[in-house]
Parts: sequence; C-alpha cells; structure tokens
Amino acid sequence: MSMEDLVNTLREKRAEAAAGGGEKRVEKQHAKGVLTARERVEKLLDPGTFHELDAFKVHRSTDFGQEKSHLPGDGAVTGYGEIDGRTVFLYAQDFTVYAGTLSETVAAKICKVLDLATDAGAPIIALNDSGGARIQEGSGALQGYGDIFYRNTQASGRVPQIAAIMGPCAGGAVYSPALMDFIFMVDKTSHMFITGPQVIKTVTGEEVSMDDLGGAKPHCTKSGVAHFTTKNDEDCLLQIRRILSYLPSNCDEQPPSIDPPTELEDYSEKITKHVPDNPRRLYNMVPLVEMIMDPGSVMQVAPKYAPNLMTAFARIGGRPVGVVGNNPQFYAGCLDINASDKGARFVRFCDAFNVPIVTFVDVPGFLPGIQQEHSGIIRHGAKMLYAYSEATVPLITTIIRKAYGGAYIAMGSKHLGADIEYAWPTAELAVMGPEGAVNIIFRKDLAGAEDKAAKHAELVADYQDRFASPYVGAARGYIDEIIEPAETRERILSALIALSNTRKRREPRRHGNVPL
Repeated sequence: MSMEDLVNTLREKRAEAAAGGGEKRVEKQHAKGVLTARERVEKLLDPGTFHELDAFKVHRSTDFGQEKSHLPGDGAVTGYGEIDGRTVFLYAQDFTVYAGTLSETVAAKICKVLDLATDAGAPIIALNDSGGARIQEGSGALQGYGDIFYRNTQASGRVPQIAAIMGPCAGGAVYSPALMDFIFMVDKTSHMFITGPQVIKTVTGEEVSMDDLGGAKPHCTKSGVAHFTTKNDEDCLLQIRRILSYLPSNCDEQPPSIDPPTELEDYSEKITKHVPDNPRRLYNMVPLVEMIMDPGSVMQVAPKYAPNLMTAFARIGGRPVGVVGNNPQFYAGCLDINASDKGARFVRFCDAFNVPIVTFVDVPGFLPGIQQEHSGIIRHGAKMLYAYSEATVPLITTIIRKAYGGAYIAMGSKHLGADIEYAWPTAELAVMGPEGAVNIIFRKDLAGAEDKAAKHAELVADYQDRFASPYVGAARGYIDEIIEPAETRERILSALIALSNTRKRREPRRHGNVPL
C-alpha cells in the first residue's frame, strides 16, 4: 500500500474511534441534555490542544459473547491537553460505548494517564459517566478499580486531582472520586452511591429516588461527598477550569498569580459597618470576605455543606489564597463535626499545594450537644488542630469578633503556628463569653447582690476589659497587631508579600497519624 492509502486508513480508523458508540447512542446522550465524552473533553480544554492516547485500544474479553464486539477506545477517552496554556491529563468515560463500564482495558488506559500525570507533575481531571464495573469481566474489572485507587492515593498531595460526576457513578466506582481532591456534580443528571434505590428497597425496604439518594443536592448539602453543584455539563467544565486557575500544577510549584486589579471600590465604610456592634447579632461572613479580596475572585468550596464554616479560594493583589472563616449566620459560627472535617481537609489541601491560608475568626466555641459529643466532636475537632499545626504555608489570621475556648485555638491561632495574627478592636479572646464566665466565676456575688442585673452588667464589663479585650492578647504577643476594619485588606496583602518566601521545616518522619 502507498503512503497515501495508509494515511487514509489511519484517518478512517480515527473517525471510527471518534464516533464512539455510534450516532444513535450519541443522540440518546443529547436527548438527556448531556454531552458526549469527546464533546466534554473538547469544551474543557483549550481549543486544538487535546492529544488522545490509546484511541484504538479494545478489550480482550471472550466471555458472554464479548469477542463479537470490539469498539475502539473501549469506554473511555484518555489523553492530555491544555487549560489556560497549562498541561493537564484527563480521562472521560464514554457512556455511548458499553455504557462507559470499566473493563480491564479501560482501567489500564486510566492508569496510564494517572501515571503520566503524576510523573509529569500535571493535574488530573476525571469526567465520570459510567455504568460501573463491566460484569462480563468479573474480577478483572475489580482489579482495575484497585489499580486506579492505588494511583489516586500515590498522586494525592503531588498533583491536583479533580473529579466531575457527569452521569451515573455507582458501587466501587465512587471511591476514585472520593480519593481525589474536589468533586463537581451536575444537578439532576449526575448520581453517585454505593448501592442504588432498587438494592436499598430490597435490603431495607426503604424507597428513595435516584436524585434524593445520590444526586448533587444530598451530596453537596448532607453527606459532604461533593463540593460543587453545577447547572449543566457546560457549567461544570467551566467551573473546573476556574478552580485550576488558583492552583499550581504540582506540589513543587507556586500557585499562579495574575496582575492585581487596577481599580478597587472603596469598601472601607461597608467593611466597618458590616459586623454588628451587638455581639449577639448575626451577620454573613461571605460578603465581608468578598469586600476584602480581589473583586469577583472568591470561589467558595462546599458552600452548602457545613455553612457555619466558609472555605474558599480567592485572590488578593492577584495572589491566590485559601480562605477559612466562621460564618455567624449559621449556628452562630460554631465549629461542629462537619465544619471541622470540611475545614481540616481544605487546610491540608492548601498546605499540600503551597496555597497560603487566610483565616477569619468569629467563633463562640465548638457546638455543644449530646449528639455532637456522642458522634465524636472531640476527634473531629482535633482534625482542625492537626491540619493547622502541620501546615507549612504562610498562615495569616484575623480575629473579627469572638474567639472563645478551644475553637479559637483551632481556627489558625498563633498557638498552632499562625505567622501573623491580626485582630479588630471588636475581638474578644476568652475561655468563654463574658456573660457565661461571669455567671460561673461570680455566682455567689450575684446571688447576694441587691440589684442583680446592675451587678451582672458591671461584672461583665469588668471581665471584658480584663480578659476578653484584644489588648490583653496583644500584650502577651498572641496578637501581632490590632487593626482598623478598613485596614484589613492592606494588612493581609502586605503580610502575604512579606511571607512569600517562608520556609518552615518539620522533623523528618514517615507520616503523622491524622485523627479520624
């Protein structure tokens, strides 16, 4: 055959592979309002940058009539490309080919890009849309899952791993996304669960819909398994591109900075008035953070799960940071089990990828209650202590209002390694709130007072001056500087610049033992 004939044959085979499961199955995907695997890859990456690997690979199974069907690519599109000019490796399960099920061959394709990404120091993106393990292959498919889980674990902390659930994801398939750093879900069209509604009904008698069991809403609000809910496939892919803009390609690089904004609205008055004078009144931490950071740069992580603790990526002066902040609008900003888990994992992720952590504190304590105690608030709360204590990135903390008890320590305090700790004049550092403390310490004095209300007010004011004032913490060096609210942005940015070459060293060890 001539070179021309060989090239034409190659082009025909490429077209066959690009066709996936065929026109009818592609139409079925579109009828559901979702994109095909190849369409997702093309929309995610910079135009013209995708390079496919193993496009002609086929399964080797000969059981149950499998030898009669060999579609090129075998249920997954794999390769590499660029996002904003930076290399990423990815795989997209193709539901039009064997329902995107995982065969031994598909697993080998996925493992190849995971290995390449880890060795090259490039992010990994997984677009999941699969019917699960290919039953006809039995243990071969299960072995494939194990091989993928192992590589997810080895890549953890070395390169960012982003998972998108863009269709079904059930059984063993859910554990690869769970081992990755962030999970995106598409509202109404994506589902993930260990066992589906039919199995649950058979085993427990409970009836539940696919959406109520494993849709985006329960996983982003109740279970905490997923971090982002997106409107459709296009929105999901756009949000993946956005989160990568805050992150380095690997643990040895610094996060990518951009040019700082040239024009900033003057939020000085709004910032000063945002926090109520009455410490009992609630407010929303999110708008405050948005006024302090670069305009439009705040991307909340898991905003609907444990909303009493805000976690977000943002930029200040064009520099990426991770933000952690108590939100008094929910549970008065208390740390509970879910908030502790959410905050600790976010802090550890930022630390793994050199993202400085900016913390805003307004915490009255750990959430009290029998359920919290019996569910393990002690061990869960300890995760926050552990995460901040082991962090080596710059830690900049600002106390806005309440900073009480062990929760104050857990929120990136000086005692856990904060490099710079600021406080507003409204800050209160104490074992507990002044009113509660007075009721305990001066119980007898109050009982014998003629005017109990006046005596109580007098003692509370004295306690605040002597113990809860930010000047007490500043006198002991727990607070580096007491600042005006309007100065917060400037102070955080200056500290971030000053600490940009920080190198904290820890004693060598195999690894620590994180509280469960």
